[in-house]
Amino acid sequence: MPIGVEVEARAIHPGELVVLTIALPGPAVRLDVSAFGHPVAAFRVDHRTWRALVGIDLAASAGAHDIVIDAHKEGWHATKRLQVLPHHFPSRSLSVDGAFVNPSPENEIRIEREARELQAVWRVSAPDRLWSGPFVRPVPGEANGRFGTRSVFNGQPRAPHGGADFLSGAGTPIRAPNAGRIVLARSLYFTGNTIVIDHGLGLFSLLAHLSVVDVGEGDTIAAGQVVGQVGATGRVTGPHLHWAVRVNDARVDPLSVLALVR
Repeated sequence: MPIGVEVEARAIHPGELVVLTIALPGPAVRLDVSAFGHPVAAFRVDHRTWRALVGIDLAASAGAHDIVIDAHKEGWHATKRLQVLPHHFPSRSLSVDGAFVNPSPENEIRIEREARELQAVWRVSAPDRLWSGPFVRPVPGEANGRFGTRSVFNGQPRAPHGGADFLSGAGTPIRAPNAGRIVLARSLYFTGNTIVIDHGLGLFSLLAHLSVVDVGEGDTIAAGQVVGQVGATGRVTGPHLHWAVRVNDARVDPLSVLALVR
């Protein structure tokens, strides 16, 4: 009996989440999954069914990409091919404080240090699934800043928008999208007061531009727990919440997580 692999996604293009449901011929102690050159954590649903979250990073190239699945028993392996389609992201022009477009040499050093620290955060995740049930919106409003948009600040092109923005008034309570552990809770240059939640198995939420942070690093939090308040800290044009998601270091649209992680 071959391994069965079902694929669920809103679309197969850069910035999207893909949920794999893997049916094995029988029980297995271990299941290894790799995609886009990275190992992907899988978790058991029942005695023969596993699930894995695969992120298609914003920078992923269009074309065929193989997902390799290995249950370490004779004949218990499979390859699933994803045909990643090209996708055009729109552009947006914004006016911000010039210090966030052309930082001072001292701030350049800070920015580089914080970028290294975030990369270290993405590399270490809880080996168990900390989230449970569906993900929820951290604030009630709809997203008004689109994921992947190419940003032009004060006439200068910058990196694409790696999250979704939710237009909310200053002081609006922010709730954890799901359960996890706080691995970062402090001010960063571009994102202001920032929280990073490790949901386990390589899945992270970053919540940015807060006015108030109500949690500390190392705290264990429940889904829907208030973790802070909306603000306008960092590189912003006004109060809002920026929510970014990493899945095994791939940048994916948080709205795809809301749609698929149920």
